[in-house]
Amino acid sequence: MDDRLQNAPVGVLEVSPDGTVTDINEVAQSLIGSTGSAVGAPLPEVFPRSVEDSLLIAIEGDSITETSFEEYYPDLDRWLDVSIVATDEGVTVYLQDVTDRRRYERSIEQLRIERKRTAVIENVFSEILAELVDATSREEIAETISRSLGSTDIYEFAWIGEREIGSDDLVIHAVGGEPGETFAAVRDALDTDTTTTIEERAIESGRLQSAQPLAGNAHVPESVRTAGFADGVQSALAIPLVYGSNVHGVVGVYAAGTEAFSDREQTSFKTLGEVAGFAVTAARNRNLLLSDTVAELTFDVGESSVLSRLSQSLDSTLVLEGLVPHGDDALLCFVSVEDFDIQVVKDAAAEIEGIDDTRAIRESVSGGTVGLTVQGSSPLLAVSSLGGTVRRARFESGSGQIVVELPPDGDVRRIADTVSREFDLEFVAKEERERSVTTAREYREELEDSLTERQRTVLRTAYLADYFESPRGSTAEEVAASLDITGSTLLHHLRAGQRKLLDAYLDEHTRPSENR
Repeated sequence: MDDRLQNAPVGVLEVSPDGTVTDINEVAQSLIGSTGSAVGAPLPEVFPRSVEDSLLIAIEGDSITETSFEEYYPDLDRWLDVSIVATDEGVTVYLQDVTDRRRYERSIEQLRIERKRTAVIENVFSEILAELVDATSREEIAETISRSLGSTDIYEFAWIGEREIGSDDLVIHAVGGEPGETFAAVRDALDTDTTTTIEERAIESGRLQSAQPLAGNAHVPESVRTAGFADGVQSALAIPLVYGSNVHGVVGVYAAGTEAFSDREQTSFKTLGEVAGFAVTAARNRNLLLSDTVAELTFDVGESSVLSRLSQSLDSTLVLEGLVPHGDDALLCFVSVEDFDIQVVKDAAAEIEGIDDTRAIRESVSGGTVGLTVQGSSPLLAVSSLGGTVRRARFESGSGQIVVELPPDGDVRRIADTVSREFDLEFVAKEERERSVTTAREYREELEDSLTERQRTVLRTAYLADYFESPRGSTAEEVAASLDITGSTLLHHLRAGQRKLLDAYLDEHTRPSENR
């Protein structure tokens, strides 16, 4: 080899017609990782192997194939650009390291694919979320999600399940896509007590569970891994459908790639699970609102309830006057207490785990009303999250009873079973009753009758004067002046009238008062 080739910035090998290396420069030795003397050795013993082995194929036989190609060499973890040139003495092979360029191109391609994938995912999610807004039943929600996810080219299939009534078993509600043998294996695994699927772990923990790759995950049942390998399914993600502290069900999504679900994608699926959980709750609430009949369920409450413990601590009677969800896992409960000083109630509540804050609302010689912030999972919160309404609740000396209103459909049994199984509750009775149908005209006339003439005048004047707008079109002083009354008198009539409107809208029990 002459000095020009010996000192060239590229690798050079000279090979005889019989495939023996006759010369090699230092660059080539470095590129192929040659540590000893390559001269005199057969080329297959010197040059690393690639999957295609294009170099050895080009020079084998009686004729030489002049060609150029780029191949990846696993032993070197390197991409090489190889050019083969025939000479009178045999073959000259030129080598260049193109690893950096190939990795850069691969990164650009991965970004392009990821961007395209993200666009498809966002489009699918947008369609799902739009349909969830109008969904009216749990079945419709399940069908929407499984169909939309299963119809894309990104995922192989998706399925939705929820807990079976009376047990922790998962039952399948819908499946979309091409499930193949993998879904059959998942379905069989759900019926086996000795194995646990990622969907079961997701519904138990309330958090996303992933298996990437599927074949190498010891937490996935072996039958599912085997079927996934045969179907070309290599990744799985389980998304719980959550609302507050309750898990309504789970979505299982299966894909072909070994890393099919990026962190960003998992975040999007987490949001989807939360929206779907909200949609399930909203559908149940809508059914309750529109139903002509309702089911009233009565439960006896044990001492595990924080309000039961408070009644036991006070040795008194607590009556729940109303509750408002406060965040994901808290309730603001308004409770009346008989024959107790409010400060004593506040001191007792401070000692009970689960009650974070207590505020006096109203005091009287015979007790009063307090607002309690109850943190964590509780039967009252569970009923609200599952689409029911707590109509009455009374606690006395360490035990209590709550009455829950539900739409009279299949959810009655499910909700009764759920709260009884997860909390210290005993189902006592169920009663169905007809709802009285009130027309819009009757509703307005009823409100008219409840308001005094002065209250109607004040409310209408303030409304027409844009007192309730933001920013206000008129101040309280300006409205009062137009009615020729004082500002304090105006506010008195406004508060009384607004209270009656809120009583009618919120359907709360109106407390007796002489000057409504």
